Amino acid sequence: MSQYNIFKKMAQLDEHLFLKLFNGNSPTWLKNSALGLSKSGDGGLYVVLALACGWFGQAQQLQMLSVTLLLGFVIERPIYFVAKKSFARIRPCDCLVKGAYIIPSDKFSLPSGHSAGAFLVAIILTHYFPDLIGLWFAWASGVAASRVVLGVHFPADVVLGALMGASCGLTAILLVGYL
Repeated sequence: MSQYNIFKKMAQLDEHLFLKLFNGNSPTWLKNSALGLSKSGDGGLYVVLALACGWFGQAQQLQMLSVTLLLGFVIERPIYFVAKKSFARIRPCDCLVKGAYIIPSDKFSLPSGHSAGAFLVAIILTHYFPDLIGLWFAWASGVAASRVVLGVHFPADVVLGALMGASCGLTAILLVGYL
């Protein structure tokens, strides 16, 4: 089987999974929950979190958390933008179904920036507050799943975004540990 056929089969499976998960007639509670989770993963909130921890945090741990978050996003954002433009994968709401529950900020879907950001933050928060690991990863998983439920990402987009974000978070933790 050629490499092209493997990627074609993977894309077909991804589309099939999306159609199983996205329901244009989802109940209001599911749409609202997905919207809330998605908004909690908007990038501006991460900047506020990092700056608040750095400026208002009395403990050195909060200041280090701030530095680690900022470094994580300094690493992640360029990778995200290059990957988004390189893959140029059309969003499912533009090619498989008519519309989505939200209007995406750009036209490409791979990787999911919300998933990348949420998992980057979850990894870093787990490093500083390990007792809350379940909370951090439940939230990050909810952000990722919300993007599929809202109709703006394929499942593979959020999985690859999560892996990218987690990798960038781990890299930031390692780099800050060497400073």
